Amino acid sequence: MPLLMLDLDNTLVDRDAAFRAAATALLAEHALPETDIEWLMTLDGSGYTPKPAVAETMADRYGTALPESAIRTLLDRGAADRVVLAETTREALTKAFVGGWTCVIVTNGRTVQQEAKIRNTGLDRLVQGWVISEHVGQRKPGSEIFRAAAEAVGAPLAGAWVVGDSPHADIAGANALSLQSVWVSDGRPWLQDSYRPTHVASDVSSAINFVISTT
Repeated sequence: MPLLMLDLDNTLVDRDAAFRAAATALLAEHALPETDIEWLMTLDGSGYTPKPAVAETMADRYGTALPESAIRTLLDRGAADRVVLAETTREALTKAFVGGWTCVIVTNGRTVQQEAKIRNTGLDRLVQGWVISEHVGQRKPGSEIFRAAAEAVGAPLAGAWVVGDSPHADIAGANALSLQSVWVSDGRPWLQDSYRPTHVASDVSSAINFVISTT
């Protein structure tokens, strides 16, 4: 069966929206300025800023007004507890499964946190497997994590597709393995000159539907 490798954060699920909701609730709970939400979103960097650096910067800014335990809860469980799966994404994954595709999630991040997102949204019942960078000791865009994903579901890399929102982690990773790819743009322009995705889609359901309808 053909293999479809899918990114998790800000591809299958809107991780940034979940983090924003959790951070907004945290500010309100501790009577901190609600306008700080944009500062927090920038600091978080869509989850790419190392968590210890985020925690330290937040502690420096808020001092005793924000307990360390509250910061830790936000960073460990904030997005995972609030993330949701869009119905259009659920339908597209179901269509892919019915069409004979093997779907596997390939994500950077911490195992406990990423698995919580997968299980909380029901993605564990819609894909055939997943690999998480912390667990396998390899990160995107490195080729080994994509090879580990294929091995995890017993599918060959030949003919596989990669779908993701990150030009560097997802599309460059696919390009290095000569795999076809769909970039989930969310309205952003493509700015890389050295490589390009096979296709650009505005959202993940459109990306999945494109792959399964053209292959």
